[in-house]
Amino acid sequence: MTSSETTPSYPSDAMRYAGYFVYRRVSAPTINASAVHAEMTEFVGDLAAQDVVTRGIYDVSAMRADADLMLWLHAPTAEALQAAFRRFRSSATGRGLAPTWSAVGLHRESEFNKTHVPAFIDGRPARRWVAVYPYLRSYEWYLLPDTERAALLGEHGKLGRDYPAVQNNTIAAFALNDYEWLLAVESDELDQIVDLMRHLRSSATRRHVRLETPFFTGRRIDAAGVAEVLA
Repeated sequence: MTSSETTPSYPSDAMRYAGYFVYRRVSAPTINASAVHAEMTEFVGDLAAQDVVTRGIYDVSAMRADADLMLWLHAPTAEALQAAFRRFRSSATGRGLAPTWSAVGLHRESEFNKTHVPAFIDGRPARRWVAVYPYLRSYEWYLLPDTERAALLGEHGKLGRDYPAVQNNTIAAFALNDYEWLLAVESDELDQIVDLMRHLRSSATRRHVRLETPFFTGRRIDAAGVAEVLA
């Protein structure tokens, strides 16, 4: 979470699991701010040594009543994300938090457009803001002819390109939780995310959405920022 960090990149067909872990504050940390900073720095470093990448730690406080902190991690296996989740939960910082929402997904190549790759896979750096949400397609969606689905997704993608400052991360979640897809949209400017999401409401694919909540939106912070959020 520093200006000197590097962003790894992977082949477009790489198998990477991503986890979004959202917590609410139930009590103040039992350690002081400098200790929280040190513990979070060690946590991120130890995970990196195991190829568990911290895409970001986010301040999601005030955006909704039940969330304060979000972690976005990705790793080559689901087990690695489970271990990271448990380690944070048992840390001095994590013991004052309770999980609000948790979801894990898997990067798979796009069915119709192989160049459509999540930003965290192709090495684009994380942005200042992120909005994370799940969604379910309509029951009819998967029964449509491939050509029709491809055309609908092409129109949706064209609308998205009207906002080049926003980068997309779509991953599959079938059987991993109650959702089919998980999305994380990133931008250095929060208003760009708001405007993009409204713009996409005019896409014909909207007729084939059953669910696309909850939303968790936050600002990317460093280890020192964690102590401030949880104070």
